Amino acid sequence: MNLHNPATDLPAANALPVSAPREAPGTPAQQAFRAAVEQVEGLRQRLREVRQEQAEARRRYWQQVGPAAATVVEARRALFGPLEEALLLDYFSRLEHRQIQEVIVGNARALQDRFGEDAEDILRKYAPRRRVEEAEDAPASEAPTPTIDPNLPPHEQAAAHARTRRKSKAQKAEEAAAQQAREEQQRLLSNTKTLYRQLARLHHPDLARDPAAQQQKTALMQRITEAYETNDLYTLLQLLSEAGPAEATDDDVLARYTQALHQQTTELKQQLNALKFGENGFFGSTGKKREQEIRQLKRHLRAEAEYLAHVRQRMLEPDGLREVLRQLAAEGHETV
Repeated sequence: MNLHNPATDLPAANALPVSAPREAPGTPAQQAFRAAVEQVEGLRQRLREVRQEQAEARRRYWQQVGPAAATVVEARRALFGPLEEALLLDYFSRLEHRQIQEVIVGNARALQDRFGEDAEDILRKYAPRRRVEEAEDAPASEAPTPTIDPNLPPHEQAAAHARTRRKSKAQKAEEAAAQQAREEQQRLLSNTKTLYRQLARLHHPDLARDPAAQQQKTALMQRITEAYETNDLYTLLQLLSEAGPAEATDDDVLARYTQALHQQTTELKQQLNALKFGENGFFGSTGKKREQEIRQLKRHLRAEAEYLAHVRQRMLEPDGLREVLRQLAAEGHETV
């Protein structure tokens, strides 16, 4: 009797026929273009996910830290009254008047930079020299103002605007060069009419004889027309990537589109890194470590609010303010 032994009777795994991987349809230029579109779409989706995650993390963060931060903001704003009143007194020397102004300016910048509070009126009033220096350092061709994420809370938007105003000449020149590169890529992709015509040649309903295929092409042509009328380049490029093989003469055009998509890939990666690791990033820590950081920050904010209230009480009297100024000078600080 012959028994079947699967260990010996079946062919070895390496002896089994292996089907060759199916090659993607189209020319190499078309394949590269489709791969670039897929990569951009993946990054765009990840960017949307990260923004949602960070929005939720930011909401929880400010829900816990916000009240303590608001107390510090209120305490800092309360310092302006006695400090400005002191400038009207003949009690203080010219040097002390200058020091009081430095305290006012430093307090305004702390409100603006740390908490995103609008303190431009104070800075315009007491820091004119800084504005003149910034105007002298500004490049001849002013760099375009970066777009601030409108989804950020108002205090974070104000802080972002403050950081933009403080950018150095080199930073502004670098941003201007990056903006010029983006505009050049946009010009490269801006010929939507050519793209529309190319898609229309591939998907026009009149080219289909089968009623079902004609109905499908009609719906697709509607998408193409809507994207063209709204100047939605990305949708047109997606539709082009999904199309079947085109004429070989289109390879040069596809190569330029692919180059532009690679530039967009780089920019999307930079945006992701900025979200994760930038100044407003909420990915530095998670879980227990994040909770510990929040508790520590709340303790510091409460201590700062108490200290500011104590300082303000001393500033209400000229002698007390003079003593505060002496302590700041001895410690090498310009502001509280």
